[in-house]
Amino acid sequence: MQTYSQKPHASHTSSGVALGSDVNRSAIVRLKHHATRRFAGGVLLLALLGLAAMLSVAFGAREVGWSEIFAALSGQVETIGDAAVASRLPRTLLAMLAGAALGVSGGVMQGLTRNPLADPGLLGVNAGAALAVVIGIAWFGIDETTSYIWTAIAGAGIAACAVYAIASLGQGGATPLRLALAGAAITAALSSLTTAVVLPRGDIGGLVQSWLVGGVGGATYVQLLPILPFLAMGLVITLLAARKLNMLALGDDTAAGLGEKVAVARAMSAIGAVLLCGPITAVCGPIGFVGLVVPHACRLLAGGDYRWLLPFSALGGAVLLTFSDIAGRLIAHPSELDVGIVTAFIGAPVFIWIVRNRTVGSL
Repeated sequence: MQTYSQKPHASHTSSGVALGSDVNRSAIVRLKHHATRRFAGGVLLLALLGLAAMLSVAFGAREVGWSEIFAALSGQVETIGDAAVASRLPRTLLAMLAGAALGVSGGVMQGLTRNPLADPGLLGVNAGAALAVVIGIAWFGIDETTSYIWTAIAGAGIAACAVYAIASLGQGGATPLRLALAGAAITAALSSLTTAVVLPRGDIGGLVQSWLVGGVGGATYVQLLPILPFLAMGLVITLLAARKLNMLALGDDTAAGLGEKVAVARAMSAIGAVLLCGPITAVCGPIGFVGLVVPHACRLLAGGDYRWLLPFSALGGAVLLTFSDIAGRLIAHPSELDVGIVTAFIGAPVFIWIVRNRTVGSL
């Protein structure tokens, strides 16, 4: 009797062990597959970034030869061709930095709001920065890069805080849906105010409207240097918040149950995104769709883990914005299109695809 009762138990235990082994083996295979995909994706993005850098230096309104490219890269500026190449170096660097910053901030915004349509414009960050800079130019006469940066960061921060405060009203707090709705309303209101400030000022209308399109043309090292500390701080904060974004992806209740402080996680992520978007908006103007498109594309390579997704979004954003800038130069040669127009052409179809694709309906 004892022997009979033990046999089924032994058989069940053996099946459980076999099932557990199969599950472990399947998990190991999945991890290896993800690791291989991430490695291949990282190599691909680095190769594309190198190609984009070379093409950005080589192509432009003026055709240049290899000798002029090498001369400019070595610091010699003796001919017009050398000068043309030399002027493209800071432009290329700014395109890479802006793309990386917008890509990372887009991934953070999507994780923060758990909304696949989120980008730096959703929480009013870009619109707040743009309005602050326009007011600074129109009413206070600011004309220095450092003033632009601080003004843009202040505007972006105030707008983000206003969105969060409005979304927190009522029961339930700042849910992803409330954040998205409040952000859309604030963005529309701030954009209208920006237009209202610019319209009566014909003396600055051309300058401001060109800046509002968004572009990296005319970049100089003098413009780049002040934004580097802010971008470095924003990148560090967002990378430190990556694990918190993974927790928020489980839902507020689950994240809180696992010991995560939801409000702190959201505040930390939002501060990082503001530090990335504000300086870039100050220098380039509001560039749309990069933060929307890049994280979705990078999820195909890096998966949904934000510890991998954010670095991949930095590389992907740099690649996309640099190639978009090159395309803007070639499409309208010998003139050029601002990169904000090119990214709008790329982002609009992707936006429609995201809306229609149910598989990315939630994050």
